[in-house]
Amino acid sequence: MSAPQTVLAATRRLVGLTALRWLPVGLTTPIMVLLAQSRGLSLAEIGLLFTVHGAVVILLELPTGGLADVLGRRPVVIAGAVLHLVSCLVHATASSVGGFLVGVLLLGLGRVLDSGPVEAWYVDTVHGIDPDADVAPGLARHSAADGGGLALGAVVGGSLPGLLGGGNALAAPYLAAAVLDLVFIGAVLRLLSESRPPRVGSARTALAQGLRAVPATVGGAVRLSVGDGPMRLVLLVTGIGGVGLVACELLGPVRFGELAGGPDDGAAVYGVVLAIAFAAAAAGAMATPALRRLLRGSTRATCAALSVLGGLALAAVAGPDVLVVVATGFVLHYVAHGSAWPLLSAVLHTRVTAAQRATAVSAMSLAMALGGILGNLAIPPLVDRAGPDSGFLVVAGVVGLGALACLRLPRTTARDTAVVTGEQSVGY
Repeated sequence: MSAPQTVLAATRRLVGLTALRWLPVGLTTPIMVLLAQSRGLSLAEIGLLFTVHGAVVILLELPTGGLADVLGRRPVVIAGAVLHLVSCLVHATASSVGGFLVGVLLLGLGRVLDSGPVEAWYVDTVHGIDPDADVAPGLARHSAADGGGLALGAVVGGSLPGLLGGGNALAAPYLAAAVLDLVFIGAVLRLLSESRPPRVGSARTALAQGLRAVPATVGGAVRLSVGDGPMRLVLLVTGIGGVGLVACELLGPVRFGELAGGPDDGAAVYGVVLAIAFAAAAAGAMATPALRRLLRGSTRATCAALSVLGGLALAAVAGPDVLVVVATGFVLHYVAHGSAWPLLSAVLHTRVTAAQRATAVSAMSLAMALGGILGNLAIPPLVDRAGPDSGFLVVAGVVGLGALACLRLPRTTARDTAVVTGEQSVGY
């Protein structure tokens, strides 16, 4: 299929590809811990696997982002999808820590490969159609499709084991996710068109040349991240968001298990609340442009308000033992996070050139992964000493304080001419 000719057409492709990408992930999210536990893994071992996943992301996020910039978006996205597919099959059949470790390593590799190329393709395509176009509305729809795919997947994935029954029913969502990965690969081949010059020589030669070019691409992005004030702020706020999400993932099942009276009922409740949270995050992302208009077009004021909302929401999760209150706080935190992401992404895209765009998106994912690692290391000891409620409250304070960083972001997401042309800019 030829390249899209309008911004609307490009946005439709972005939304479709994003939904297909995250639907398989949503299928497995509600049952990943339950499947590992059913096959003999302890919570400590499962936490170690999550840490390994985060470490893979930290080590490889930037190099693989650079690989997408020099080799092309489509082949890297397809490689990531293939790795995710194999990871699902390994998880479905794993019976030991070693087996799940292999699955997690494959999952992490797939994640870092496809974390930025589709979004980078969209921004470059839109700017090719209209150099002055604001990508924030399209990125908001991108985030909505992300949350919508996760929400639908969580509902289906949480329901499949109960519908199918049997001793291995918990593996069914992973098998279904593998099938959907095949559908996604087909969609990428059809919809993600690139206008790149034909390669000369074999695929191995092209790959070798691309890998040699990665250090320069990554180095330029790192220098820009360190030297550009707005980008530093974007990465800081993104890292804080990673800490907040880890608190929800680690402590959410425990909290809802307490409220429901047991782990089985708690898992069912958690699955429903998680699906609602994903859907609400999607709705929040769609509402972001309207919220920004309400706040006089100020990106910094909108992000600050969302940070405060996220902190208050986490505090509510640690509040009274009332399911409706706790669930509402949990959902509102996801709304705040989902609403802030397109604004932070839009700021990031004003600070980089097309040659570094996928790498810069990967830097944003890396910042979130670093926040997640920090949360994985800090939250469990805190919970052991003071309980889950204290863990939520401390993280709530950290998320709320992120508003101070947001207040120093650029006021708008208009493209910075100095940055786009490769010059340094000191203006915020």
